[in-house]
Amino acid sequence: MADGFFQTAGRLLRTLLLLAVLAFAAAGGWRYWRIHRFDKEIAASAQRHGLPPKLLSALIWRESRFDPGCVGPKKEIGLMQVTEGAAREWAAANYRAELPRGDLWLPATNIEVGAWYLARAVHRWQHTRSDPLPFALAEYNAGRSNAMRWAADCGADSRRYVACITYPTTRRYVTDILTRYRGAVALPPQ
Repeated sequence: MADGFFQTAGRLLRTLLLLAVLAFAAAGGWRYWRIHRFDKEIAASAQRHGLPPKLLSALIWRESRFDPGCVGPKKEIGLMQVTEGAAREWAAANYRAELPRGDLWLPATNIEVGAWYLARAVHRWQHTRSDPLPFALAEYNAGRSNAMRWAADCGADSRRYVACITYPTTRRYVTDILTRYRGAVALPPQ
């Protein structure tokens, strides 16, 4: 009778161990799928706009954690938290009809508009700055006028610029994306 008990307990223990391993693998698989399911759309938009796909992925991670249904506090929409104003600017610049708000929920459209918006910001800053990304990311998050004000106060040095960003949430936004994109980012103390 004791042998039967130990055999049953052993089988039960092996089954529970197998279920635990499968659950762990499934959780990792879910996470991988969540982060990489839009890789094709990210790569296509990145290529069209001359941006590294890894930069777009880092921005999407920070904006929405890859949730296409994400809505921001100021009604920003989707993966890249695109505003209706940014979508209107994109449509006008690309000689297209204004996008219906519902189209911004489509991941490919959202990534395209967001990538265009970021690329435009990078282009604006690349000729006057050694590293345009902190400036462009600050513009993407806090608007062009704020990014220009901080640049006027701090000059062209990107490390000094990040320290001069007066909105703590924007400063954190820029450092989070750059850290995810480039790895450890050495920036001055805040």
